[in-house]
Amino acid sequence: MADSSPADRNPGLLAQFLLPRRRPGRKPGWSAIVPLVVVAAGFLFATTASTARGTQLREDRRVQLSDAIRQRQADVARSEKRAAALRAEVEDDTSRQGRNDARVRDQQKRADGSKADAGLTAVHGPALTVTLNDAPRQPDRQLPTGATADDVVVHQQDVQAVVNALWAGGAEAMSIMDVRVISTSAVRCVGNTLLLSGQVFSPPFVIVAIGDRGRMNAALDAAPGVRAFRAAAKDWGLGYEVKEDDDVRVPAYHGSSSLSDARVPR
Repeated sequence: MADSSPADRNPGLLAQFLLPRRRPGRKPGWSAIVPLVVVAAGFLFATTASTARGTQLREDRRVQLSDAIRQRQADVARSEKRAAALRAEVEDDTSRQGRNDARVRDQQKRADGSKADAGLTAVHGPALTVTLNDAPRQPDRQLPTGATADDVVVHQQDVQAVVNALWAGGAEAMSIMDVRVISTSAVRCVGNTLLLSGQVFSPPFVIVAIGDRGRMNAALDAAPGVRAFRAAAKDWGLGYEVKEDDDVRVPAYHGSSSLSDARVPR
């Protein structure tokens, strides 16, 4: 709603402004200006009323925001593609140098031995797949009785609760939306979308973890955050599904592994 003007808050102020009390010695020419002021004020009030309804204005802003998001996603995708090409060039140059330099070759072997632990190689094995989803909207787009808009969507803490439970259950490798999760990955939600490694994803959110399925299932059952989401799924129709697979592939991490800052824990 548009902010009310001083005239809206005090109608008498408008009357005083448009129809000022005549004072002795006022020049007769002032009376010709009053109609112009009245017309200008009327135009201002009409414009304010139109904007206050706001339907078209809000729709235009939503369209602009959607366009900006799509443009930003395209920019990120191009940057990620360029960064991947540059990393490949660095690896090729390092490999060539290693053929002629024993020190470089030794460091390469050392780095290769740590790639699996760092999540830089693809792995496969028995896994759990956990899927979280928003509650389906009713045909009339009404919320379930007693629910708020926050009750029927997946939140950041819901995804984090599942991820933390799977790690606690001994997960050896994990991906979210087919993006490898490593030690520097962060789960962040913007609205009801997930931001991961510079990419934006919409629900349903699919989390795959390779490891001992029995232990990971037990960890999910024991996690308070996961239990809370399951209860919400029963109450509000949110989606929660756990599926066991005998052999699933989790991709290697392809983003930057450089740290901008770090702190040694006590």
